[in-house]
Amino acid sequence: MKFIEKGTGRPIILLHGLFGNLSNWNHQITFFSKTYKVIVPELNFDIPRNEKALNYLAKELYDLVVELQLDDIILVGNSLGGHLALVFTHMHPEHVSKLVLTGSSGLFENTLNGTYPRRNSRKYIKERVEYTFYDPKIATDNLLAEVLNVVRDNTKCFNIIRMAKEAQRNTLKDTLHLINTPTMLIWGKNDKITPPDVALEFEDLMPNCELYWLDNCGHAPMMEHPYGFNELLQNYILKNEN
Repeated sequence: MKFIEKGTGRPIILLHGLFGNLSNWNHQITFFSKTYKVIVPELNFDIPRNEKALNYLAKELYDLVVELQLDDIILVGNSLGGHLALVFTHMHPEHVSKLVLTGSSGLFENTLNGTYPRRNSRKYIKERVEYTFYDPKIATDNLLAEVLNVVRDNTKCFNIIRMAKEAQRNTLKDTLHLINTPTMLIWGKNDKITPPDVALEFEDLMPNCELYWLDNCGHAPMMEHPYGFNELLQNYILKNEN
């Protein structure tokens, strides 16, 4: 599993979503690496067909945790990265001291519904990227280029469709009550992909969970409201630490 690492101290692992990229966490890398060891894995969705994708990714993440000798981890996941964070925490709770989910899948996600996107239509892909955010201006040309690079690659696109279908089939509704790790939800009030009702259901099903909202915010709060996101995350990390 490829990754970037910056800073020293207590580890924070940041997990991006299906169409995400390491750059989704740029603001958090800059801010938190001043006082923490920030690790951002590049999730590889090219997974053997005989493997369950999320379990496979959780094993790769575990191997990285062992390789880097990480413990007392603050694990943060957006969208499918949140789904992975939940699976990992359920499998290896001893390594995760705090779990943070933002726009997480695992219960419901309004994504591709198992169909191929119109990959050659820049207009369509632009509309889908803009749909992620409350403010469509967040969908910059650079971000659009990153997504186009993924969807126009046949292998990458096939694997993403496969992953999306598996994530929708394998919900965690019957597992969430078993996750006792302190959990924070940071949710955009205007999220159209994992709507606010999803956050409320997470809060209801998880026994040790706190929900925080960001106004005028869509599916990727760490990108759309990075300063508000960072403040909430920082306060939660420090909570009950003294």
